[in-house]
Amino acid sequence: MSAETFFRDLLAKAGITINGGRPWDLHVRDPRAYERMLRDGSIGFGEAFVEGWIDCNQVDELTERVERAELAKAIDTKLAVLESLRLRLRPVGSRSRSFEIGERHYDIGNDLYEAMLDRRMVYSCCLLAARAAIGQGTRR
Repeated sequence: MSAETFFRDLLAKAGITINGGRPWDLHVRDPRAYERMLRDGSIGFGEAFVEGWIDCNQVDELTERVERAELAKAIDTKLAVLESLRLRLRPVGSRSRSFEIGERHYDIGNDLYEAMLDRRMVYSCCLLAARAAIGQGTRR
């Protein structure tokens, strides 16, 4: 069972539809939210919300429905633990995706580096720490 299916089935017990049209329905903008919520629970839900991965027009209504349906008690603990374990063993940032992650984070061009580094584009944590220690700051 996928994390998405897990949440669709769980929320349906409270009358909440994923990407539905009612004000209390949960809208998933980024599918990574499912795994994050499953892995990190309510903290993951909050973080996914802050990141803009999920949204809801009336979060208070969504929360009330979740509480009224006692969804925390309805979770099949074994299934949730197994799915969480699967995500920890093969995380989103896994070795198999390392090239893609590297491209996204490091192949971004020089604009950022030119804005934050000196004219020679030199960066060293040791250099910055040494300058700070002797009172030179980070002047260019």
